[in-house]
Amino acid sequence: MDKEAFDCQSCKETLYGKKYTLKDDNPYCIKCYETLFANICEGCKKPIECDSKDLSYKDSHWHEACFKCAKCTSPLVEKPFAAKDELLLCIDCYSNDYSSKCFHCNATIMPGSRKMEYKGCNWHETCFVCQGCQQPLANKPFFPKQSSLYCVPCFENEFAKHCISCKKAITKSGISFQDQPWHSECFVCTNCKKMLVGQEFTAKDEVPYCIECFGNLFAKKCTACTKPITGQGGSKYISFEDHHWHTDCFNCSKCTTSLADQKFLQNDNDILCLQCGQGV
Repeated sequence: MDKEAFDCQSCKETLYGKKYTLKDDNPYCIKCYETLFANICEGCKKPIECDSKDLSYKDSHWHEACFKCAKCTSPLVEKPFAAKDELLLCIDCYSNDYSSKCFHCNATIMPGSRKMEYKGCNWHETCFVCQGCQQPLANKPFFPKQSSLYCVPCFENEFAKHCISCKKAITKSGISFQDQPWHSECFVCTNCKKMLVGQEFTAKDEVPYCIECFGNLFAKKCTACTKPITGQGGSKYISFEDHHWHTDCFNCSKCTTSLADQKFLQNDNDILCLQCGQGV
């Protein structure tokens, strides 16, 4: 290099026999370099000299001696740390002031460790387990019960009602009949197996039947129309000497006048009003 050309790029003083540094391939004396290019320490707000170690984190810089916890001032060099509101904190200070507490064990959830969140509460991943079998619940379906969590099998064994028909746990909606729980899909007519949810039904010997099957199997038959007398919907019927009629069917066999609450005569299976019965 030409002796006359080997000068500080800024102050133009010769650099022969002096310490210097390069910036973009241009030489600078130490004083000019520190004035023009040195990073400012976030701790002491002074330039970080060329012969000092420059520690950086997210575009900020510190002297080695200034790189310490903003709260307890313990050194952070080669130690784990966390940042909060642009301040550096040691793990202990960060945990005490900002880290979540595990809902299960109440211990701090350390920064960087995996945690589980549910309904505004946090758990260590190792604490987020079934209260019954103690197996991890991460990525598995579960049920809450008071302040505890249960996997599906444990919850069903401990708390779920079991269908009186299939004996399996009822985990979704079901119905109650005769004070017994049923799956909706299991609550069917004992005879034809038609689903009864949302339908009219009745019971015989504490088992359910649809109206049609109950009428065909058990109901009295109307002497006039031969259809079952079910009594559903508050309807009434009339009985006389082992014969039965719907109220609407209890009419004179000749003139069809209604005989409900009227005197009548019987001729075999026929019933007659007094007028039509004269001379019979």
